Amino acid sequence: MPSRAFRVAGPAILVVAALATLIAGLAYGGGAAPQLLLDPGPVVRWGLPIVTLAVNLSAAALVGSLVLALFALTAGTKPFDTALDAASIAAAVFTVASGAVAFFTFLSIFNAAPSAGAEFGQQLGRFLVDTDLGRAWSITTIAGAALTVLTFAVRGWTATLVVAALAVASLVPMATQGHAGNEANHNTAVAALVLHIVAAAVWLGGVLLLVALRPRLESAELATVLGRYSSIALAAFVVVALSGTVRAAVGVVTWENLLSSYGAILTVKVVALLAIGVLGAWYRRSLIARIGADASPAREPRPGRAARRFWGLIALELAFMGIASGAAVALARTPPPVDTSLPDVQTPAQILTGALLPPELTPLRWVTSWDVDPLWAFAVLFGAFFYLAGVWRLRRRGDRWPLYRTILWLTGLALLFWVTSGSVNAYQDYLFSMHMVGHMLLSMAIPMLLVFGAPVTLASRAIAKRTDGSRGGREWILWAVHTPFARVITHPLVAAAIFIGSLWAFYYTDLFRWTLYDHIGHEWMVAHFLISGYLFVQSLVGIDPVPYRLPYPFRLLTLIGVMAMHAFFGISIMMSTGLFVAEWFGSMGRTWGDPPLVDQYTGGGVAWSIGEIPTLILAITVAIQWSRSDDRLQRRADRQADRTNDAELEDYNARLAALAARDARAGR
Repeated sequence: MPSRAFRVAGPAILVVAALATLIAGLAYGGGAAPQLLLDPGPVVRWGLPIVTLAVNLSAAALVGSLVLALFALTAGTKPFDTALDAASIAAAVFTVASGAVAFFTFLSIFNAAPSAGAEFGQQLGRFLVDTDLGRAWSITTIAGAALTVLTFAVRGWTATLVVAALAVASLVPMATQGHAGNEANHNTAVAALVLHIVAAAVWLGGVLLLVALRPRLESAELATVLGRYSSIALAAFVVVALSGTVRAAVGVVTWENLLSSYGAILTVKVVALLAIGVLGAWYRRSLIARIGADASPAREPRPGRAARRFWGLIALELAFMGIASGAAVALARTPPPVDTSLPDVQTPAQILTGALLPPELTPLRWVTSWDVDPLWAFAVLFGAFFYLAGVWRLRRRGDRWPLYRTILWLTGLALLFWVTSGSVNAYQDYLFSMHMVGHMLLSMAIPMLLVFGAPVTLASRAIAKRTDGSRGGREWILWAVHTPFARVITHPLVAAAIFIGSLWAFYYTDLFRWTLYDHIGHEWMVAHFLISGYLFVQSLVGIDPVPYRLPYPFRLLTLIGVMAMHAFFGISIMMSTGLFVAEWFGSMGRTWGDPPLVDQYTGGGVAWSIGEIPTLILAITVAIQWSRSDDRLQRRADRQADRTNDAELEDYNARLAALAARDARAGR
């Protein structure tokens, strides 16, 4: 098929397959069946999932185009501009479809008859402003409109990166829709769904952009872009598969439930995703390199056998992606076979956290209690994989990498996983003291271990440097390290101010309350503590390069000041006579453990005592580095003296002798 014809046929295959699967799934699973009470009518029942599918596909084209442009193309070239144009068109469709979803959702919930009257407009306005569901889709629609303008206007690296981040953020409200909002394990479901949506968007959108770029790339260029996309697609496939497993486990608890209509639609989606993974592995291993061999100096080279086979596989992959996309929307409209909603009569802990009050925290449960956060579990998984892959690449080419750095990095990741998915995460919503344990580890112990792993140095040595003007992992990491913003936040005094100021600003403002009530706030808290601690440690003792470091005496003075402020912070909590977020920690209905105020006192003690241990280790490390720096300076001076036969010392002695002779003459 000619290149330009396939630019139309490819997306058409995707849309047709998605619509056919959606209609079949809704009919089989009953997702569009008439409601017994307040039925909104067939237009709404069938229209809502269809426009939801349009949102999903356009969001994928938007995010995937931007991500692939950033990691596979070169800014200022026609393919890069084509990617941004495709993203702009996708953003426009995303905006219109999101607005349609908001409208159909309103009609479905309130069973309102559309009219031009003021009452209908007021009802719609209240839904969009006063309800969580309406606000979510309002934000999504507004974000889509902004992205439509931005993707059309920007063309540079940094601006495109910012727009891509905004595009990914615009998908987050979508994860709060569907069944995830009223489930007992709401936080796990939302985190898994966010990962699933973003990874699927990158995966699907990348394929669509490849189709759009086909006429603009020669065979050699196309092979390079395909190789880069396949690496992104592989990571996305892993995230989609694992997050989808977590999300599906919420609705399908036992194997018998796979025989239900929900399970059947889920099986279709899983089979389609596995088929896509197999196709991706096939062309990654056997076809991409052969496409590069078909390179020709002509702008429109005649495709070889490998290229024709590859684009045939792309068409088949788009069909399977359409099946998976349609099944996903049908699945969201199909009632799961198990009741995962919260009970009508709930305990105080269930009302506040959406989960049952855990059993008493015993020494054994410190290591046996788990509440896995999928977001940070994936971060740990990929952090370990890419670090070990970098070490392996260095050793493969004969370079050495200190073993202690690898051990410290992996230890830091293991501790991060335990804090975000182990007993700390399982009990921090119920015990202030456990929350403080997590805070101290996230902001002090874990960053120290990760900093000594020197990930930036490893990346700069292990990741291949690109020479075609595009930016890969190495280029983006080094860019981030050397930006003006990085120069400011890595300055030791700024990093220390952020580190200490965060303690007081977090607990003595409503930020703490936000992180308890909103899971997005909780994820922000973890990221903020981890990053602020990492910047502080990196500015003092880091192996990776930073724009500026204080002299060693001032580093010790900075640490002493931080230790004093940290101790004062812990003492202030211990002396507090009021309860932090009293309507939360004071209303859990716990029958075990210390009373809330006593537990808060314990948390202050944790901040004062245990929290100072990593700071003391940092002070010792700075002292050791200072000593070694003096030794290195002395050895350097000795080597210089050996090379010049103590010429500097002889010159110095000669100057002293001349001064003495002059003084002697003056005395006469």
